[in-house]
Amino acid sequence: MIEKDFKNVVEDIKQRISNTQYEIFKNANMNLLKLYYSIGKTINENSSWGNKFIDELAVELKMTFPNIKGFSVRNLKSMKKYYIECTKSEKMQTPSAQIPWSHNILILDKIKTEEKRIWYMEQTSINGWSYDVLAFQIKSELYERQVLGDKPNNFNQSLSKPQNELAKDMMKDPYILNLTGLKQNYIETELEQAMVEKIKTVLLELGNGFSFVGNQYKLEVGNKEYFIDLLFYHTKLHCYIVVELKNTEFKPEYAGKVNFYLSAVDDIIKDEQDNPSIGIILCREKDKISVEYALKDINKPIGVSSYEISKFLPKDILKSLPTEEELNLHIDIIE
Repeated sequence: MIEKDFKNVVEDIKQRISNTQYEIFKNANMNLLKLYYSIGKTINENSSWGNKFIDELAVELKMTFPNIKGFSVRNLKSMKKYYIECTKSEKMQTPSAQIPWSHNILILDKIKTEEKRIWYMEQTSINGWSYDVLAFQIKSELYERQVLGDKPNNFNQSLSKPQNELAKDMMKDPYILNLTGLKQNYIETELEQAMVEKIKTVLLELGNGFSFVGNQYKLEVGNKEYFIDLLFYHTKLHCYIVVELKNTEFKPEYAGKVNFYLSAVDDIIKDEQDNPSIGIILCREKDKISVEYALKDINKPIGVSSYEISKFLPKDILKSLPTEEELNLHIDIIE
């Protein structure tokens, strides 16, 4: 058997195993949530008995099912809460069934509005966040930064649907860059190097779909060489992402520079199956009106966001991040 054919067969088997494991987990999780929902309903219907009912129920269940965890007083109260909140919101029931019980309770405890709860549930399912990563995303107010953030761009006029909406959803403002070891008075090259050294945490912040291609990525145009600060490929948007870092307030000339890079990337690197490349300018600060004027007549898709430097990332988050081998860091892996 040819080595390439053998690898294809092995990869196919691996994929089938992974798909089956996922289906087993999904069905088991849905059944568990149905059970907890029904128990919560019963507890709520007997709430007139007071907390003593939950206390005695926990003892009875522990004696009957000594090897099964999940029937503590605290968890039984969470089941009651889960039932009450799900009956208030039918829209929430479907996305809640796609994520683990612990994630559901975290969202219900920390988030108070239906829209935000559904969004975090959907994002948890899409991105496969662990409990600790979800907790960190909530604490960093990801919803406010990604859904409500001020993200001036020209995507509507430079990209067709649904690419324009996907591109807007991709961006955040501000980006929170967790970069330990960065000097207080850093320059742009030091910021870039810190991001490369902490690429796993940067990819976590950029979001699902980003794959790192390289930094100071060389482009040869005419007889000159130009270097892109950071170049990514987005596996969901199917396009290259050019990131320009600026340790200053936004200036209109930055848009012209990124527009030039995008033209070069589309002409030199982009394949026929790739969508138009997108530029992101990360600045210390930005004035929305100035950005809108700068992007008004540019036909290449560019967005501008601010960023903040945070030098603290909980140890639990660091442990739950994927290894370098698990990250798609190069285009040849994607292909």
